[in-house]
Amino acid sequence: MPSLKDIKNRINSVQNTKKITKAMKMVAAAKVKKAETTVKAARPFADELLHLFRKMLATVSEYSVQGLKLEKGIDNYPVLISSRTIKSEGLLVMTSNKGLAGAYNANVIKAALQRVKENTEKGIKTVIYPVGQKAVSAFKNKKGNYILKEGYLKVANDPTATGANLIAEDIAEDFVKGEIDGIDIFTTHFNNMMSYNVVTWKVLPVKVEKASQNEIDPLMEFEPSAHSVLQQLVPMYITNSIYQALLEANASELASRMTAMSAASNNAEEMITTLTVDYNKARQGAITQELVEIVSGANSVS
Repeated sequence: MPSLKDIKNRINSVQNTKKITKAMKMVAAAKVKKAETTVKAARPFADELLHLFRKMLATVSEYSVQGLKLEKGIDNYPVLISSRTIKSEGLLVMTSNKGLAGAYNANVIKAALQRVKENTEKGIKTVIYPVGQKAVSAFKNKKGNYILKEGYLKVANDPTATGANLIAEDIAEDFVKGEIDGIDIFTTHFNNMMSYNVVTWKVLPVKVEKASQNEIDPLMEFEPSAHSVLQQLVPMYITNSIYQALLEANASELASRMTAMSAASNNAEEMITTLTVDYNKARQGAITQELVEIVSGANSVS
């Protein structure tokens, strides 16, 4: 049976752990509300951008880069919206930089690994673009038939349009060069404070359903040309898709962390209660033993 000192040390250890988990819960709770507001505010813009993009694609019958400057791969919009046989697929896997967020990171990584397995069976090469330290570590430590690119760590816990644009330029460059024939985002969709679900979004090639004739405004005019507008709109759509995925992932991660730390704090409280009962029993037993020894000693003297 553990000694009184051992039980007391265990109680102190659990109490210190509870302080940490409670503090982490409060930090996550303070951040998650802002993240929830941000992600919900960004969704209408993403929907409207998609609507505009659909109308543009239905209006322009042929895609051309003639007369356009192609300084970067992301400027070559005709290639970015053109499908081709998938021989190499990129996976943009979004995780956090830190753990203690429940099963959040594990769920995303598990889904990505399943895709790697499916691609291997089909003879498709997989290229991993990890977002967050957890994705970097997971794919470095696991063996698989994939190529691991340099990770994007800063944007994992601080989603910004600038960070999303950097990722968009990198993957577009690889797509235009032919290093990948398509790329999917593995992220989470934030439902509410208590739930999220892992989702997969197609990023490249850009595939959206064209708008119907009823949705197209016959008075739409494009300056200096429809191709110039598309050259700006396609990168904007790709970047915004990545940015939205980052926002969804960040809100989901904070909500998952808050829930996990709340459960950990409750478990610590229960363990402290149990250990306190054990401590009192052990202490009472020790006192009873001392009394028995005193009485026995007094009886032997008399």
